[in-house]
Amino acid sequence: MTERQKDRPWLMRTYAGHSTAEASNELYRRNLAKGQTGLSVAFDLPTQTGYDPDHILARGEVGRVGVPVSHLGDMRRLFQDIPLEQMNTSMTINATAMWLLALYQVVAEEQGADIGQLQGTTQNDIVKEYLSRGTHVFPPGPSLRLTTDMIAYTVNHIPKWNPINICSYHLQEAGATPVQEIAYALSTAIAVLDAVFASGQVPEERKGEVVARISFFVNAGVRFVEEMCKMRAFGRLWDTITRERYGIENPKQRRFRYGVQVNSLGLTEAQPENNVQRIVLEMLAVTLSKDARARAVQLPAWNEALGLPRPWDQQWSLRIQQVLAHESDLLEYEDLFAGSHVVEAKVDALVAECRAEIDRIQEMGGAMAAVESGYLKAQLVSSHAERRARIESGEEKIIGVNCFESTEPNPLTADLDTAVQTVDPAVEARVVRALADWRATREELADRQGRGEPFHFPRVEQALDLLKEAAAGTENLMEATVECARAGVTTGEWAGALREVFGEFRAPTGVSSAPLAVPAEDGSPLALVREKVAKTAADLGTGKLRLLVGKPGLDGHSNGAEQIAVRARDAGFEVVYQGIRLTPEQIVAAAVAEDVHCVGLSILSGSHAELVPDVLARLARAGAEELPVIVGGIIPSADAAALREAGVAAVFTPKDFGITEIIGRIVDEIRTANGLAPLEVPA
Repeated sequence: MTERQKDRPWLMRTYAGHSTAEASNELYRRNLAKGQTGLSVAFDLPTQTGYDPDHILARGEVGRVGVPVSHLGDMRRLFQDIPLEQMNTSMTINATAMWLLALYQVVAEEQGADIGQLQGTTQNDIVKEYLSRGTHVFPPGPSLRLTTDMIAYTVNHIPKWNPINICSYHLQEAGATPVQEIAYALSTAIAVLDAVFASGQVPEERKGEVVARISFFVNAGVRFVEEMCKMRAFGRLWDTITRERYGIENPKQRRFRYGVQVNSLGLTEAQPENNVQRIVLEMLAVTLSKDARARAVQLPAWNEALGLPRPWDQQWSLRIQQVLAHESDLLEYEDLFAGSHVVEAKVDALVAECRAEIDRIQEMGGAMAAVESGYLKAQLVSSHAERRARIESGEEKIIGVNCFESTEPNPLTADLDTAVQTVDPAVEARVVRALADWRATREELADRQGRGEPFHFPRVEQALDLLKEAAAGTENLMEATVECARAGVTTGEWAGALREVFGEFRAPTGVSSAPLAVPAEDGSPLALVREKVAKTAADLGTGKLRLLVGKPGLDGHSNGAEQIAVRARDAGFEVVYQGIRLTPEQIVAAAVAEDVHCVGLSILSGSHAELVPDVLARLARAGAEELPVIVGGIIPSADAAALREAGVAAVFTPKDFGITEIIGRIVDEIRTANGLAPLEVPA
């Protein structure tokens, strides 16, 4: 057989980071030694939302879902003994992307690197944060300016860097259809490019360089034929937009460049071993077709619906990629689907529908206007509700969840509490102490620079003043941000300075405008639950039962909370839902002020052990200790038992997929808490 020339494999990454910079650095070096070819850094929620570890909203969140990086010292430790000039690093960071890139640049400079050679990506897509992930900080206008300034800076100073990863990934997690994924992501790209070119920071002859550095981060679900067609449609539309709207003639600069993490939404807590074959099928969607192949792939671990994966679990995911790339013959052939009439018909249909939706968004004034009006969020909440309804009815089958549920005992989860990695609760206190040490050391340095003398200021305060001055004006914010990094400014101080100038933003929830997703005909499950709600309200002598849905802490993944809120509304509840990022104090104050009958808390970040008991204690101090509290999220069994012992009425995890049944259970808990007899009406 004639030897074929094999294509180069895609970049292979695992999404990783937890507890401390030192522990994450050790994990990165181990993964690189196992053959990983790029880094993908997960930052914790305080870092992503611009808070220091000692801020009240950071409580219980430090080091949970990523690594805390509070200042230059943390970034040094995170990449110790990793030569950044030789590395391709992806950083999942959005509202604070400029800050993290500045820290990365300064560490690279300290290593002696030529920053012009740095390669990697900052995610930096704020639109999808308003819609699906919730780590936004500033209003849309200032957020777009931060992105614009960063793109202009990297084109001029770090030309190999991808300054933005426009993410359709999180849109699929929020329930988007393939058409919505493509249309919303490309509408975001149009908004970003329009802003960059309108800023005047990039000369006309360098527009192609800007377009060439725009990358995308996508999701691939288990319907791998449709997903592969989606990627071909994405590429075709991007080529058209960049040629027709921006006049980019060079086909290399118009190339659709994307990385992928396959679907985490479809990972199941029930029979989690099935997640392995799901991950493989989803990976095939973005690797089989050479003409639409991902440039970088990171796979979740089989147990991510249970908790934080261990190093061994991440190794398993890496090996899946390596077997496909190095043992199979996939990389030896041209595109396998070229000329397929089935594929072409599907791609044509997707392209046509996406063009229509992009045009609709442009008529509204573009992606930013569609965010501020609530249109995009309402569409996603509606799509997600329809998907959940299909799962509950059995129309959309999920093996081990709503069909083929019988199973042999699973040796992988025989000891469920050791099947995932846990973060030592003492880590947070150590990180907070280290932050205090950093500030004290930094102050000593400032003293030696002439603190207190006329017209001399501590370097930190001076850097922050210059940042605020730049933010209030029109100059590029990246230079001032780099100076803040060099001065020892903290993440919370950088974001706090910009909050003073830009303000903050609470995104629309999309709940009130979401349509009815589940039919409520006579005898249907929802109709029966409505009976329970109405009967219980009458028994309590109130017009409507009132449910408060709360998101304590910094966890912005609000999809589950929104679906509970929508279904409770449809079942006859009056729902109080104020969105994400609330303190326990705010949640309890709202529960008392609104005189609710139940408090529902949604936490997916692992901070439940800290925040839920705080809510219970505050309710007791407010004289509302009898108010039932229910909790939903990714909660290990031992933690669920501890929460129930502490007084939580019910705990729901991803295996509890029947939302109507959950609403029925909430009514039961309200009746129990109020001394009412159980109802015979089935839920």
